[in-house]
Amino acid sequence: MGGQYKITGDRYPRMRPARRRGRLAVVAVACVTVLGVLGWGTLQLIDVFTGGDKANAAGAAADCPTTGTKASAAPAAVKLPKPAQVTVNVLNATTRTGLAQKTADELKKRGFRVGEVSNAPKEYDKKIKGAGVLLGPSASLKSSLAVLGTQLPGAERRTDAARKGAEVDLMIGDAFKGLAKPADADAALTALAAPQPTPTAKKKGC
Repeated sequence: MGGQYKITGDRYPRMRPARRRGRLAVVAVACVTVLGVLGWGTLQLIDVFTGGDKANAAGAAADCPTTGTKASAAPAAVKLPKPAQVTVNVLNATTRTGLAQKTADELKKRGFRVGEVSNAPKEYDKKIKGAGVLLGPSASLKSSLAVLGTQLPGAERRTDAARKGAEVDLMIGDAFKGLAKPADADAALTALAAPQPTPTAKKKGC
């Protein structure tokens, strides 16, 4: 071009697009954010495969203790009278003769002290349908009546608060077929004196 706008020199101007600095800044921030998220996720995975499992296991154990496989502590031994310390009155409430004496002789062989051997009083005579009734004072329920009960498991146990003394009655009923076998009676007496521990129940939902 001529005139005052004449171009001189041997170089020509080159046209360049303007630098997009704003877009580069956005890209940089996005990259940093992505790297941060990836790093946090990696730490979480490491926690899961290492310490996280231990913490969860400890928490589960606290919420749901494994008590189903263990037994509770054994109850304290119960102090019971020995058969020789128990005086038994053997009374027949049936129509079968000689039954009271026969039963009394067997109890004596097993170490019990035998008191009166006779027919049952009128209030019980011919009125006991089961194997028998064991009767004693209130204090005898968990002591001498329990010991005598090992000899006749099917007998009903009753107490009389007005009754005095320590003697107990074995009143024979219509369903009586004999005392328990000596071995069974001894095993029941041993279990009564030293009860075994019972397994604890497992918590529901575990």
